Amino acid sequence: MEKKHRIYTMSFASVYPHYVAKAEKKERTKAEVDEIITWLTGYDQKQLEMLLADKTDFETFFAQAPSMNPARALIKGLICGVRVEEIAEPTMREIRYLDKLIDELAKGRPMAKILREA
Repeated sequence: MEKKHRIYTMSFASVYPHYVAKAEKKERTKAEVDEIITWLTGYDQKQLEMLLADKTDFETFFAQAPSMNPARALIKGLICGVRVEEIAEPTMREIRYLDKLIDELAKGRPMAKILREA
């Protein structure tokens, strides 16, 4: 059996404030972070808030997502020195997709491009 990455058992709520802080440091907003998360996963705002309150782990967060956005396959590039599109393990790939989107937000990219609308 393959050893699980430690991040899978971390609560999403423990990392979420870091996503928000990274965005706010670059004059972006918590609302934009939430918009990215809901776009990626299909959770609505109420569900997202419940998951944060329940301290849901990353593995469950992604496994139970209502509707992973098919456009996430358009997310390309490096995150932590690894090409996102080349990550074989599905849960880790989803985590890195989210990391990449938050990085794009912090770099000032327009929301339409982040959400792969343009």
